[in-house]
Amino acid sequence: MKLFDRYNQVNLIAYIVLTLITGIAYYQAISWVLTRQKDKDLQNEEMEIAEHVHVNQQLPQIFDSKYLQIGFKKATPNSIKRKFVDTLYFKKWGKDNPKRLAYHRDGNLEPGRGLITSVTLGGQYYKVVIVESKVETEDLIRIIFLITAGVILLLLLALFLTGRLMLNRLWRPFHSIMHELNLFNITEPSTIPMLDTQIDEFRAMNIAVTKMAAKAKQDYSTLKTFTENASHEFLTPISIVNSKLDSLLQTDNFSEKQSKLLDDLYSGVSRLNRLNQSLLLLVKIENRLFQEWQSIDLKMMIEEMIVQFEEIYQDKQLTLTCHFEAKEILASPYLIEVLLSNLITNAIRHNYEGGSIRIELTPAHFIISNTGAREPLPVEDIFTRFHKSSGSEGSGLGLTISRQICENFDLLLTYRFDSPYHQFIINF
Repeated sequence: MKLFDRYNQVNLIAYIVLTLITGIAYYQAISWVLTRQKDKDLQNEEMEIAEHVHVNQQLPQIFDSKYLQIGFKKATPNSIKRKFVDTLYFKKWGKDNPKRLAYHRDGNLEPGRGLITSVTLGGQYYKVVIVESKVETEDLIRIIFLITAGVILLLLLALFLTGRLMLNRLWRPFHSIMHELNLFNITEPSTIPMLDTQIDEFRAMNIAVTKMAAKAKQDYSTLKTFTENASHEFLTPISIVNSKLDSLLQTDNFSEKQSKLLDDLYSGVSRLNRLNQSLLLLVKIENRLFQEWQSIDLKMMIEEMIVQFEEIYQDKQLTLTCHFEAKEILASPYLIEVLLSNLITNAIRHNYEGGSIRIELTPAHFIISNTGAREPLPVEDIFTRFHKSSGSEGSGLGLTISRQICENFDLLLTYRFDSPYHQFIINF
């Protein structure tokens, strides 16, 4: 989940919870205030009744108004406790009221607020019940609550839209920095530009990223220069040692033990020379120094390479099975030759005598399968530099170079074990 969406989610949940709590408290507060106002009205009615009894020495005439009902009932002295109650108010309908005609009733019950009190007249104790309708109060509370809820929703919508627009604008430098990081390539001369932003955190992040990228480029350039220089410097002494060993091996004045030592030395120097060439090739591939791209007929190139390796796989009595379809790609012919050579050499070298090799080429993929070890290879290690199986005479760079070549041409090289075959797959 994106930070912006997460922020909006948390903010929305917090706002909804806060709105619900505030709405309930607001509703209760309004209800309490209006109920107290009703109680004051009932108290006024109580005072008017007491005054009327005191002045006229008689009970007021019992009447029902639209929103007020007053009733008197004889009671035992001091048996009535004065209190306010929530009760029901029976509202009568007029004779022509559509509700009366529809429901065939004289009225209906609706919420009311009542005051139970008492009055004494001529030694007689009376219970007085004053009930006032709360319909208008409930309607007023409902209207106020709906208006408030509407205002809150509009405010929430306004805050959401404003926040979205503002946050998108505020986070624009961050997205720009991320875009530059995604485009960053350590082998290219371009650098991450400084952004024009007034936000201190993004400015500090931009400076840190720019310094990091510059340092990485500098370190990479130093390492590349060292590797190139070291590879070139190795060529001369290796050539000299090879030349001297060739001369020594052509003489017949060595014992069997000396000849074996010279053979081992010659083999080691040859291996060092191959390693040096592999490292130099890897550096050139990583720096994309092979720009001579052209259309390549893969079927023809593979068939030619199989002819070149014919004696080698026949010496190990390997059975070769091929299935080729037409396929052309745009790439460097030299690097594709290196790629195919590495994969075919790998299939032969890590096979056993009497084993088999299968090569398949389709418009979708190239698969080379070989028998060999009964266990699958460690997928996380086989493409790393200098990783090789025990007893291998290779440099440990063949598969690394192969994957780097594939990445240069947007190809995908993967490994799969389908017993008894080890398969290397190139998806086009």
